[in-house]
Amino acid sequence: MLRNSRLALRITPKRLLHISPKVLRSSSGIEVQSLTAEGNQSYVHNADARPLLYRNIGQHIRLAAEKYPNNEALVSCHESKRFSFSDVLEKVDRLASSLHLLGLEKGDRVGIWAPNCSAYYLTTLAISRAGMIAVGINPALQLPEVEYAMNKVQIKALVTIESYRTQKYYEALCQLMPELAESSPGKLKSSKVPSLKMVIVDTESKKLPGTMTLNDMLQMASEEEISKIESLQPGISPDSGAALLFTSGTTGQPKAALLSHFGLVNNGTHSANRLELDCKPHRICLQVPLFHVFGMSLGLMASFNYGSALVFPSAGFQAIASLKAIVEEKCTMIYGTPTMFVDLLNEVQKDSKKLPPLDFALIGASSCSPNLILEVKKGLGVREVLAGYGMTEASGATFTSGRGDKTEVALATVGKLMEHFEAKVVDNEGNAVPFGTPGELCLRGYGTMLGYWEEEQKTKEIIGADHWLKTGDQFVLSQNGYGTVVGRIKEVIIRGGENVYPKEIEDILNTHPHLLEAYCIGVPDERLVEEICAFVRVKETAPKGAIDLDEIKQFCQGKLANFKIPRHLRIVEHFPKTTSGKIQKFKLLEMFMNENKV
Repeated sequence: MLRNSRLALRITPKRLLHISPKVLRSSSGIEVQSLTAEGNQSYVHNADARPLLYRNIGQHIRLAAEKYPNNEALVSCHESKRFSFSDVLEKVDRLASSLHLLGLEKGDRVGIWAPNCSAYYLTTLAISRAGMIAVGINPALQLPEVEYAMNKVQIKALVTIESYRTQKYYEALCQLMPELAESSPGKLKSSKVPSLKMVIVDTESKKLPGTMTLNDMLQMASEEEISKIESLQPGISPDSGAALLFTSGTTGQPKAALLSHFGLVNNGTHSANRLELDCKPHRICLQVPLFHVFGMSLGLMASFNYGSALVFPSAGFQAIASLKAIVEEKCTMIYGTPTMFVDLLNEVQKDSKKLPPLDFALIGASSCSPNLILEVKKGLGVREVLAGYGMTEASGATFTSGRGDKTEVALATVGKLMEHFEAKVVDNEGNAVPFGTPGELCLRGYGTMLGYWEEEQKTKEIIGADHWLKTGDQFVLSQNGYGTVVGRIKEVIIRGGENVYPKEIEDILNTHPHLLEAYCIGVPDERLVEEICAFVRVKETAPKGAIDLDEIKQFCQGKLANFKIPRHLRIVEHFPKTTSGKIQKFKLLEMFMNENKV
């Protein structure tokens, strides 16, 4: 159920990295005790000497503007736009004031249907400063999906751009809502989306009928009205909803997770400390989208703590644009999904590009093999590759590499439990298993979502009365607070009664010299109920015909038990994935089933 909600599913090791247990050290140098359950039960509480921050996102922005007024906050390479933190606060308050002037009220939902761009960055912050709720909408969604998303949370205003790739947003909205072109700006009455009253478009061309432009919004409010935004901040509770992020929809209809100001601010803060953003003025090449919790929490929110710059190489991921941004903008960190890093490495190797040294690379959003981590470190010239694990419903990262951890940590674990979080691993009956024993990971802490929007039953299925959040991930927890992911509970392949975790096979296949990446699924089998099918991408440099099923079987011999070796192989040019980078394994199964119809 949560397959579509993970932030960063990482490494399946043979063993957990050994780090001295129980005593943890906060970034302030104060040692604190990690409380564990009686006996050997898998429970860890990462207590921390630093208190949680009770502030809303609007206050978080203002403090950053005061501390780092001249630091670059955003560099949007594809738009040739740059903003300092003081620029950001000034523009954000203009937009927030205009939202109020247009009749929107505290708690109203404002959607953003756009890729990474300055409009997305500024409006999502303005919505928070105005006391409203930002709703991130995947820019790749098609009309029926957008209609579903807007109606799901009753969006009152929508911010978008003219076009992106093959998407023409205004034309699509007019197709969905013919009333738009005939309406006055802010007075839309749509039969398909009754809640929507206004559409705001970031465009430099002529004004589109029925809409307002972002430039109009920046000029609308008087200085007196703009100054009132700061006075609103004490009345916006940190415990209230700040953002609705849709689960990525790898299976079924997406759910909308409501995250609080408190959860996002604190997850960004603790992520910033773990990622050592306080050590120097970091410049982060952000390849992941802001509508995903990875970009929202570890990117946007974390950047405010120490005045870090976010660099958008392109609206959507393009390996060439990312490499250019790293060089020209002197980036020190890079965030991305495994597939993004595979493509970056491919591009570097293809043209023998030389990159300046990077301090850190953070790989998230889906499963990553140890081999890829080593290739990223060497091929991109990264000092350390960082591990992490998290989910939308927990407001971001819940495990990451600790301060000073080396790449070896990422090879063996998903890092250490985040400060102020509790974790336990349980069996099918909900009882804690011994440390080192696989079971379902459950989390409890400040980041737990407020709930799925208007889905009380689904919320109760994932969050119990005891406030433990069920992740749906098979996990192994160590007493020192470090852990590792075994796989998704629902992705386990049961082959002839044997449980097989796809990731174990994928990690082996990803070491093959001719493969870019590999993913495994269970497919129907009359005798064994399920068999294993490997889907692979082959490197351009591989000799023609170098990869076939016999080669895959031979490569796995001696590395995997015989029952874990794939019995089917499919070679693909691209993997079906969400815009946030998660592989849609259900589509791989559909491909297999369609090929094998009688």
